[in-house]
Amino acid sequence: MTPAPSVPSEAPLPGALALAADVRAGRTAAAAVVDAHLRRIDALNPRLNALTVVFTDRARRLADEVDRTIAAGGDPGPLAGVPISVKENIDLTWSATTEGWRGQADAVPARDATVVRRLRAAGAIPIGRGNMPDFGMRWDTDNDLFGRTLNPWDHTRTTFGSSGGDAVAVATGMSALGLGNDFGGSIRLPAQALGVYGLRPSLGRVPRAAVGELPVALTLQRFAVNGMLARSVADLEAALAVASGVDVDDPVSLALPGVGEFDGPRRVGLVRDPLGWGVHPDVAAGIERAASALRAAGWQVEAVEPPHLEEAFTLMRRLAVTDMNGGALPAPLGRSADAFMRASVRATELFTTAAEYGAAWARRAVIEAEWRRLQAEYPVILGPASTDGIPPVDFDLGGPEQASAAWRMLRLVVVVNFLGLPAVAVPTGWGTDSLPTGVQLIGPMHGEAAVLAAARDVEAAYGPAGPPR
Repeated sequence: MTPAPSVPSEAPLPGALALAADVRAGRTAAAAVVDAHLRRIDALNPRLNALTVVFTDRARRLADEVDRTIAAGGDPGPLAGVPISVKENIDLTWSATTEGWRGQADAVPARDATVVRRLRAAGAIPIGRGNMPDFGMRWDTDNDLFGRTLNPWDHTRTTFGSSGGDAVAVATGMSALGLGNDFGGSIRLPAQALGVYGLRPSLGRVPRAAVGELPVALTLQRFAVNGMLARSVADLEAALAVASGVDVDDPVSLALPGVGEFDGPRRVGLVRDPLGWGVHPDVAAGIERAASALRAAGWQVEAVEPPHLEEAFTLMRRLAVTDMNGGALPAPLGRSADAFMRASVRATELFTTAAEYGAAWARRAVIEAEWRRLQAEYPVILGPASTDGIPPVDFDLGGPEQASAAWRMLRLVVVVNFLGLPAVAVPTGWGTDSLPTGVQLIGPMHGEAAVLAAARDVEAAYGPAGPPR
């Protein structure tokens, strides 16, 4: 197995399950866990700007409730005392759901999102809000309302987005779990940039925002999911088990069986360079390390060419940009998000007729069927997230050429969204620039068991990046 370059960091931070086990067993108090995280927030957040709002008093009150439940002999839940961050576009009743936009600075919801309610019922404690770009409409975490979130490994490099604030909070120990979402890589890309684990579940497994009277763009209905960021695969699995399940307010949500153990063929389809458009050497090295780890763990790894990859990438881009240009977002966006959207519109061939738009969705079914046939043989697809590694801040700004380059480097990422598939971002050591490297492991529809099993084997070889100094 090829060793990864070593980069010094702090001692590993305890994960969500370890914290909850200590709280439940009485080895520590939830109040002490929350206070420790608040101290890290005080030390790090003023510089990194990962959390837009910190719930100091409320988090302490919730921790006291957990401790009282335990003292009375009650069961506070499997995530007892675990501090979590909640992205700015996921409803939380005591905090505005701003989505990073000035126009919603006072938009405090009437009830928690289902995923928040379920994690709170399991004993988790919201400790702050994760920063994001306006409405998630960039692959970099910056907005006019809260400003930029910095990458603690290198402030000149992007955190990616749109769940960048939550990824930084998890990586640095300001939270133990992050609740985010993924429309075009918004969980997997920040996970890669920060050296942590990110899970984009299958379409329907985890409830999304409640659907009310306002129409929801078709691409948002089919491409976007809520998911998690964590410092271990086990923590992702625990959060997924709590958050999953049908929700009457989300018509896409499903009552699926639990994930369970993977008992399918241990075969991995390896995609080194999607479409042959090139990958950064550090990305290529990270992919080879992941492939070696899987082989060593007993997986059969073979190079494959995913079907209709370029067509799927092109259709996803055209559908998404057409919907966003067609009024799916309020106006005006902040400066950077507006610049990216305008550039994407200029650089993308939009659908201009209902017939074209409908034909694209009809074609999607053909592509999905071909992928299902491939993934019956190869339950896990291994490939890059960002093919260019971790680019500089504002890499997606500058005009149509830069917007197109951003789309192209994320070609395998957005195809996962197009098809509604589950995928896990997994760290694979370090690049020559001393920044984390990572890959994504893609499963078949509702095949989280396959990708989580593969992710555990890569994790055993390389682990998370660890908290930056």
